[in-house]
Amino acid sequence: MNGVLESSSALGLDSVSTVGLIVIVVLAILSVWSLAVSIERLIAFARARRQSIAFARTLTDRRDADWLPSAIETAGKFPASHLARVVSAGLVTFQRKKSRGSLSNAEVIEATERALEISSMLTTADLRRGLGSLATISTTAPFIGLFGTVIGIIHAFESIANAGGAGGFATVSQGIAEALLTTALGLLVAIPAAWMFNFLTQKIERLHMEMASSSSELMDFFLDLEEGTAA
Repeated sequence: MNGVLESSSALGLDSVSTVGLIVIVVLAILSVWSLAVSIERLIAFARARRQSIAFARTLTDRRDADWLPSAIETAGKFPASHLARVVSAGLVTFQRKKSRGSLSNAEVIEATERALEISSMLTTADLRRGLGSLATISTTAPFIGLFGTVIGIIHAFESIANAGGAGGFATVSQGIAEALLTTALGLLVAIPAAWMFNFLTQKIERLHMEMASSSSELMDFFLDLEEGTAA
C-alpha cells in the first residue's frame, strides 16, 4: 500500500484536481460499462448460435402439413435462438392464416412473408441491444480524456502562477502527469470499445444473413406445400 502511495506521489497524482478526478472516475465507469456490454453480448451471441444449431438438428426432414405443429413446438424450446424466433413467427402465421380458410394461397404467403420480415427486424434489433452504448463510448471517451488533458495543462499553468514563475519542471509535473493520465485513460477506454463494436457488428451481420437464408428456405417450403395442396 505504501508503495502505491509513493508511486502516486512520485507521479504528482496525490493531489489531482477535483475536475481531473471526476474525469478519471467517469472514464473508469465507461470502461466497466463497455466491458459489461461486451461480455453480455458475446454470451448472448454464443447462446444464440448454440441453440440455433440445436434447433436445426432437432427439426425433422418431413415436408408436409403435419410437420408444422411439431416445428412450432420445437421452436419454442429454443428461446435464445435467432433462427427459432424467425422461423416460429413464419410457422405460426402460416398456420393461423391457413386455418381461417377465407384467405387465398397468395394472401397466406404474403402474410407469412411479412411476419418473417418483421420478426427478423425485431430479432436483429434485439441482437444490437447495447451496441449503441459501445459506439458512444468509443467516440466520446477520447474527448473526455482530452478535456482532462486541458484541465491538467490549466492546472500546470496555475502551479507556475502560484510559484511566481519559479520552481521549474517540479512545479508543473503534477499538472502534466494529470493531463497525460487522462489522455491515456481516454484512449484505453475508447480503443477496446471501438474494436468490440466493429467485432460485434460483424457477428450481427452474419446472424442476420442466417435469418434471411432461413426465411427464404421456409418461404420455398410454403410455396411447395401450397403447390402440392393445389395439385
